[in-house]
Amino acid sequence: MTAGLVRPVPPLAKPRATKLPSVGERVLDNGLRVLAVRRPGVPLAELRLRIPFAGPSGRKSRGHTAQAQLLSDTMLSGTTGRTAAQLAADVQALGGQLAASSDADRLGLAGSVLVSGLPGLLELLGEVLTGATYPKREVVGERDRLVQELAIYRSEASVVAREELLRRLYGEHPYGRELPTADEVEAVKASQLRALHASRVAPAGAVLTVVGDLTPARAIGLVERALAGWTASASALVAPPLPDTVRGPAVLIDRPGAVQTTLRLAGPAPGRTDPDSAAFALANLVFGGYFSSRWVANIREDKGYTYSPHSQVEHPAAGSRVTVAADVSTPTTAAALLETTYELGRIATTAVSQAELDQARRYAVGSLALGTSTQAGLASTLSSLAASGLGVEWLRDYPRQLAAVTVDDALEAGARYLAPHRLTTVLVGDVEQVEEPVGRLVELERG
Repeated sequence: MTAGLVRPVPPLAKPRATKLPSVGERVLDNGLRVLAVRRPGVPLAELRLRIPFAGPSGRKSRGHTAQAQLLSDTMLSGTTGRTAAQLAADVQALGGQLAASSDADRLGLAGSVLVSGLPGLLELLGEVLTGATYPKREVVGERDRLVQELAIYRSEASVVAREELLRRLYGEHPYGRELPTADEVEAVKASQLRALHASRVAPAGAVLTVVGDLTPARAIGLVERALAGWTASASALVAPPLPDTVRGPAVLIDRPGAVQTTLRLAGPAPGRTDPDSAAFALANLVFGGYFSSRWVANIREDKGYTYSPHSQVEHPAAGSRVTVAADVSTPTTAAALLETTYELGRIATTAVSQAELDQARRYAVGSLALGTSTQAGLASTLSSLAASGLGVEWLRDYPRQLAAVTVDDALEAGARYLAPHRLTTVLVGDVEQVEEPVGRLVELERG
């Protein structure tokens, strides 16, 4: 192409106004809250069931973490009416999928199915919720597998760094330990899982989100018929308030011979309902939240210290956090930490340009639209929003909040949450090579 044929790139069009889907909502007699959205176009239905499942603080949380993990891993291992193989075959016969998972806040069940198979999948879900049996053989097998998985996980520097980071942030709070130890897992018995299911798998406080090509009224009716028998009376338990974050010295964990250092920084962030949520989202994007960010341009594009630096916001129910993550080559560890601190200091003290802010805003609005364009994406988003006490209106209101953010708003949010002194730092790398140069930059202690 010759220079004479080059044409300027046209300006981006203004984003379209968000058209909210119609949501039907009902709290059933058993306490289950049902959200149903019609999303035509594909003859599928997506379901997301979120059950409050937080553990206690302190040492009691350790046993809960292991039990909750094994409960979700073996929940679909059989019911009073079906073996694990029969249950899996019956789900597949409907053209569907069903899976269970857990974290520090919730027990989740996620499924997808052809709309014609939704009544059948809901019936199977109800059978699991009321009659999961946790056969001893299945529990022992899953327990042994999890012990092996934990050994593999903890051989990874990223897992080691995250565990230490969460421990430093939250201490004995349930958020301080995402993974159980092998000993805790090996101590779990099938009878404990049955007791935990009976005491905690209850509809009170739970939210079931259904998105698919059927009317909300019909979807809610199908749920009501299938899950009316789920009448466990336990109260919903949520995570306790977070402890105050006490920032100490940076932690260095030895990984002899490592060719790269795992660098992690984290601290509190505003939740989705906080007034400065939108401003912080844009400040974080400008700093390091997407590929066109300052931090990526600095330590990847300009200096080549790392391949994929990223700054991410997570929204646990008790309080949100921002995590700054990069894996850098060992010889450049100190330099990468210096540049990271520089970029954090810059976003906290110097106003971003209007062009940077507008670009981040377009990315945020576009990412939200893309993430909710599918039935699965919309179901997952609405389920997550429900956990924060938000409804479908957030999909319309949040882009408006982003549009209202000014350069000064972004600077204030950056100063409040991304200033280097507000973040806890963990490094996993070869102590012999990185301790001395890193120690010139920050106060350091061995982990």
